[in-house]
Amino acid sequence: MIYTKSQTAKFQVQFTNGAQFSMADTTSDKGGSDAGFRPHELLEAALASCMNMSLRMYAEKHSLPLSDISVSVSLNRTNPDEPFFEYSVDFQGALSEAQKNQLILVLENCPVRNTLSKPLRFKLCTP
Repeated sequence: MIYTKSQTAKFQVQFTNGAQFSMADTTSDKGGSDAGFRPHELLEAALASCMNMSLRMYAEKHSLPLSDISVSVSLNRTNPDEPFFEYSVDFQGALSEAQKNQLILVLENCPVRNTLSKPLRFKLCTP
């Protein structure tokens, strides 16, 4: 669970999972101070982080020579009725094309991607 708390700076929010803390904010053109991640960036970060971790776990489990990996994710909201995620992956290591293709298939089973691919509902819970 993530808990948020308003900060004194306009629109700035501190969020925590109880162990780690970070800040969210909005851009200055929307009244914020650019002092933290924007909410959509946090969504992109969740997906990119999950993809990166999933690939590293798979490579370790299958002894693939993956020395480093970078994943970039962007939420394309050009059409507000049909947003989609665009992503790229940069593999480092002596991987064959077959191994790279194998890793790309792993991305389809990233837990965050699986969650975001399903219909989502929202439920207000009172404290």
